Amino acid sequence: MRRRRRLAGIGRSSARPGGPASVDRVTPADDVAGLDDLPFRTEVEVALLLVSPRHRYEGRPADGAQPVGADDPDESRDRIELRSGLGIVGDRYFAARAHVHASVTVIGLEGLEAVGTAIGATVEPAATRRNVFLRGADVEALRGEPFSLESVLPAGDGSDDLGRAVRFRGYRAANPCAWMDHEVAPGAFRAMRGRGGVRCDPESDGVLTLGPAVLRTARPVALS
Repeated sequence: MRRRRRLAGIGRSSARPGGPASVDRVTPADDVAGLDDLPFRTEVEVALLLVSPRHRYEGRPADGAQPVGADDPDESRDRIELRSGLGIVGDRYFAARAHVHASVTVIGLEGLEAVGTAIGATVEPAATRRNVFLRGADVEALRGEPFSLESVLPAGDGSDDLGRAVRFRGYRAANPCAWMDHEVAPGAFRAMRGRGGVRCDPESDGVLTLGPAVLRTARPVALS
């Protein structure tokens, strides 16, 4: 049986004080080649990574999402590879010209928790179809900003040739669409405005994994 991994839905009672869920410490960045313009360092958690090889929200939302095929790979990943200017290897937007500057979407779980509170419902993060789900930073502040993410990787995991920190450029907001009311929860379309994440392009090759990571930015973005 093909393994399926799901992040627990988040809603009105899911916010947790303390621990990785509320990391807000900002310190000057360590010296990392090519990141001199990103002087702020925030400890975050990569809580979910989603890679979809094909579109599942096509046609009319009322007709429902395209089903997961029996031979489709698991969309939820422990590890993803990113390529500069192309996106996430294996994702439907990889090297897609129509999605230049929008090949990767990063979203904050705290924003989705606020959505759950606003609509009084449980929100399953994967239903938003974003790619990188972070906890511990104000992701919406990354619009129009350079930033980098560096997973805490075990020694000898074989990713040294892809670079340590993945550098991104944040572009426009990942505005919600009408599908959110059908696949997330009624009212999510409106509630996700301003909380839908940021569309980005990777500007270096690298690897991200689930777990602790370091977010480097040009200005403080930690949660207050």
